[in-house]
Amino acid sequence: RKVGQFGDAAAFAFYPNKQLTTGEGGMIVTDDDEIAALCRSMRNQGRSAMGAWLEHVRLGYNYRMDELSAALGVSQFQRLETFLEKRARVAQLYSERLQGLDWLRTQVIKPHVRMSWFVYVITLAEGLQRDPLMRALAERGIPTRGYFAPIHTQPYIRERFGDLRGTLPVTESVAQRTIALPFHNNLSAEQVEYVCDALIRTQMRLWDAD
Repeated sequence: RKVGQFGDAAAFAFYPNKQLTTGEGGMIVTDDDEIAALCRSMRNQGRSAMGAWLEHVRLGYNYRMDELSAALGVSQFQRLETFLEKRARVAQLYSERLQGLDWLRTQVIKPHVRMSWFVYVITLAEGLQRDPLMRALAERGIPTRGYFAPIHTQPYIRERFGDLRGTLPVTESVAQRTIALPFHNNLSAEQVEYVCDALIRTQMRLWDAD
């Protein structure tokens, strides 16, 4: 089964660095008529399909996609298979170059799964700090990012529900050791090699001397 076919509904994001983009925004897919009607109403300022022009039946938002963004999305969708193949090629280049290193782990994809590759994330071994590595890579012109922080550590959640840091130690440890490497459709083999070479050389300089 393909992603989007599980459960009552699914959401897709179309931010510029996604597999396909409309510039911003996203979409919800569902085979439930009630959910579909609710989503259409909420995106259109809470109006109902049959209501008067300025009649709002619920709290809603202005989440309507403009026609230019939709046209971009359609053109992107027509090339989706090409985009996915290019991303898979870049991911394979990274995985082949980084395999066998005992101080990091690459993403594990099961044989029966086709990965769509939004980003390429590595996880450092326990005890290693990512920030010095990321700063050193930035000095060489290689932008990296720490990957998503656990939801319970976000400031809003801590303010709303209390400080829950420490309640999920494995999650928090992994999150503090993940790094998203440069990744896009047209990254060349030479660029991947440059990133990996810099990553390995920087690791040797930072930690092998300890």
